[in-house]
Amino acid sequence: MHIVIEGQDATGKDTQANLLAEYLRSKGQEVVAYSESGTGSDDELIREIAKLNYGTKQDIDHRTRVMLYLVNRYEQWRKLAEPVLKRGGTVITTRNWFSTLIYEGYGAGVSRSLIVKLHKTIMPERYFSPDKIVIMTLSDKERARRLGTQTDKSGKTRKNEVWKSQADEFQNRLNKAYLKVAKDYNVPTLDAKGTIEEVFEDLKKLFEI
Repeated sequence: MHIVIEGQDATGKDTQANLLAEYLRSKGQEVVAYSESGTGSDDELIREIAKLNYGTKQDIDHRTRVMLYLVNRYEQWRKLAEPVLKRGGTVITTRNWFSTLIYEGYGAGVSRSLIVKLHKTIMPERYFSPDKIVIMTLSDKERARRLGTQTDKSGKTRKNEVWKSQADEFQNRLNKAYLKVAKDYNVPTLDAKGTIEEVFEDLKKLFEI
């Protein structure tokens, strides 16, 4: 089973993915969970590419960044997802190609048709048909509040990361793009404004797990 949890920054995707992974493991399932961003990867190549994509000092063209994201996406799918799916296990990913379509396409202005074409060329057909998918949402006000409080594992603020440092107008535009993509691709949305426990219960109900 392939599960995708999408959504803008600060919606709690990784938290919910980790909770879901532990819940399914407790039921005896083999589960691998990872973020397509690659920021938490143990793979040196993936981790180094993620540093380029999310670093604060940027001189990388947005089309180049599209391809860098795609490299991480493909490599993690090949190394982590495919083996587990072939064994009948469950793969949970936070983010999928919608993130690149929204951030680099709707946000940064890269041709959306180019982004679609590149992904359809590189990623296997199975990737585009997750068994369960959701886009998590927040109001503009709540998202801005959460972004201001986010820190990395070392306790440093994440507000300075390339996407998180963008102005509110840009963040609000991304939020609208997520809602449009949800409608265009018939993806359910889930309001993430509640407590971690409340959102997790809603997620389980949505996924019928």
